[in-house]
Amino acid sequence: MRWRDGGRSGNLEDRRGGGGGGRRAGGLGFVGVLLALAIAWFTGADPRDVLNVANSLPAGAEADAGADTGIVDPAEEPMVRFLSAVLDDAQQGWAQRVRGYRDAKLVLFRGAVRSGCGDASAAMGPFYCPADEKVYLDLGFFDELDRRYGAPGDFAQAYVLAHEVGHHVQRILGTAERVRVDQEADPSQANAASVALELQADCYAGVWAHAAAQRGDLEAGDLEEGLGAASAVGDDRLQREATGRVHPESFTHGTSEQRMEWFRRGFDSGDVLRCSMPRR
Repeated sequence: MRWRDGGRSGNLEDRRGGGGGGRRAGGLGFVGVLLALAIAWFTGADPRDVLNVANSLPAGAEADAGADTGIVDPAEEPMVRFLSAVLDDAQQGWAQRVRGYRDAKLVLFRGAVRSGCGDASAAMGPFYCPADEKVYLDLGFFDELDRRYGAPGDFAQAYVLAHEVGHHVQRILGTAERVRVDQEADPSQANAASVALELQADCYAGVWAHAAAQRGDLEAGDLEEGLGAASAVGDDRLQREATGRVHPESFTHGTSEQRMEWFRRGFDSGDVLRCSMPRR
């Protein structure tokens, strides 16, 4: 993807120097917890339901989660600047489309972090917290996405961030709160409502990608990278990887096919109206 290095975004909060790097939750490594908590990947519907991990962190992790040890890997700086460019570009686009839009913050961390939605481990994957309107991301997630799930590339990373910004758009528009109320009113439809919310965020990511393509910022293979990332985090694929079985009744984010379809819907049309919540 072609992008312009504007330095670090003013909406970037770098906590990678905080403690918790390399820690394990519940005695499991990054991959083990990631698989065990597959349904918590790309949290968006209500992170408070899945971020209650403080008790599973090792002694002292909670206290260290916000500490600053000053340890930052210089080799990650190009990725930090790339994500800054994607963040600013996506939010500038949404500010033009959504009245009263206010910027979300991107928090980079390593290992564990304290958010407005609770303490979280990197094993949760990227997530958006509506309580503080911040996106939380451990850059190590992209290594896992590449090596374990075969979804490499800078545009795969851009898709991940654009999806989480999509959840912020849902908060601004009141969509996320309406879904939460519906879930509380009819718990039997809670999973279906969560899937609908996630697929809309995928579509919003596609709308941003459409604008980038119109400017000529996409390169050959970028769309395929985005679709590959969407496929990699489908509920069916993650469940099959974790347990060898698929349980559609427990889906929270949609199948690989659905996630690719909704990302492509936004990408092909560039029309926010095409991202109306799918029927449940």
